Amino acid sequence: NPDGAGWLRSTDAPPFGDRQLTLQPLGRHVSMYPFVRDHVGATAMVLTGLSLALVFAVTLGYVPAGTLPRVDPLVAVIPHLNAAISLLAIGVIGVGVHQARDGRYESHQRTMLLALGLFLAFLGLYLYRVALEGPTHFPRGGLLETLYTAFLAIHVLLAIASLPLVYLAAAIGLSHPIPEIKKTVHARVGRLAAAFWTISFAMGIGVY
Repeated sequence: NPDGAGWLRSTDAPPFGDRQLTLQPLGRHVSMYPFVRDHVGATAMVLTGLSLALVFAVTLGYVPAGTLPRVDPLVAVIPHLNAAISLLAIGVIGVGVHQARDGRYESHQRTMLLALGLFLAFLGLYLYRVALEGPTHFPRGGLLETLYTAFLAIHVLLAIASLPLVYLAAAIGLSHPIPEIKKTVHARVGRLAAAFWTISFAMGIGVY
């Protein structure tokens, strides 16, 4: 091939039917995740289930604090780190959305992977602190506590709702060639994921 891309044999035929041989260019547009490509919905659901299982296991005290190494300076600054991560993630998501609207899809993919990495960093730090310290309780009672609890509940629900959307958008984006992504639900799911994700991160800063 003049551009050095090479070629890969592939087929979209059913696994037990007659296979029609086709050729696709081998390079950056060939999926590295063929299983995910064929099972994007199941992949998103499995990742969502694992994430929620981990969150509930830690918040409900099923992960003993003694199983984790304790670094007190890190534990003390995690709330501040996570607030900064949330603020940065909001900016990164916004940049990613604008890149998609401008048709800069490769830049959009890299930017949203950064947003996903920030989310995973936030989650890891949060769960580490909760496992060692337990959930943080609001220090005052009365109406303020009621308002805080309602605000926190909305934040948590949005975070939970965003999980399958984020994982589905990521699974499609990573497993499909860019020209094919337009034929999937990636754009619709991605818009919802970005909205829920952004609001959840913003409310997390409010909780902080």
